[in-house]
Amino acid sequence: MKAHTGDELHFYSRLLDQPDRIATVVEVRGASGEPPYLVRFADGAERLVFPGSDCVLIPHQATS
Repeated sequence: MKAHTGDELHFYSRLLDQPDRIATVVEVRGASGEPPYLVRFADGAERLVFPGSDCVLIPHQATS
């Protein structure tokens, strides 16, 4: 996975009673867009993540 600042990561929940979460990539700390990523969730929480198989990258759509 290779991300850029502004991309989003969709984390699929592994538990039935918990919703999926989407976070925005704030900083890419790996070489050439690779993990780890510093991400910010909608509630303002920031975490350093190494995305796994339960996560999908959503590229940032630049507005023209």
